[in-house]
Amino acid sequence: MMAQVKICGLTRPEDLEAAAQAGARYAGFVFFPKSPRHLSIESAAALAGNAPDLLARVGLFVDPDDAALDAVLAQVALDIIQLHGSESPARVAEIRTRTRLPVMKAVGIAAPQDLDALWDYGLVADLLLVDAKPAPGAALPGGNGLAFDWRLLAGRRLLRPWMLAGGLTPDNVAEAVRLTGAPMVDVSSGVESAPGIKDAERIRRFVAAAGAKAGS
Repeated sequence: MMAQVKICGLTRPEDLEAAAQAGARYAGFVFFPKSPRHLSIESAAALAGNAPDLLARVGLFVDPDDAALDAVLAQVALDIIQLHGSESPARVAEIRTRTRLPVMKAVGIAAPQDLDALWDYGLVADLLLVDAKPAPGAALPGGNGLAFDWRLLAGRRLLRPWMLAGGLTPDNVAEAVRLTGAPMVDVSSGVESAPGIKDAERIRRFVAAAGAKAGS
């Protein structure tokens, strides 16, 4: 099985280029000040403006208010909004209408009862990001390098196209795709040499292991 790849938390032009050359399909830019991968609007505008056409540009937000969304979208060319906070289904629908962009909603999974939210958000979002649920009190809602029990997703059909995230690396992504049937995968810390600094060789290995090739 082949999965398309999103490289999230890009901060440097060379990392964007490495993602494109490796065959990734999605480039993620983080707008969350607590994250080591956070970008200023100016930096994000420059990166997104230089993204190759084959890369869909995804902006990651955590419980953004309208002003924050407007400020970014006024200067940064984005193709998809990713919501990674505690946004309600109603808020997801509101942001989708306001921005007129496809919205991806992250849903944290740690136990079987967490799967119910995938249905609720599937009714209002265009895509779902199935991630590991952060530990109580965690400073970041994602990018913590945590995985969950992928067998929870085995054989499960979701309402929307979806990505698997959480603790993925070049060494385990093939197994994760095999167990879950994920059509897309998302990685951030798993291809880094330091927080916010991607490693071109790890990106190449990750995309190859996921089975995603440019044009596939």
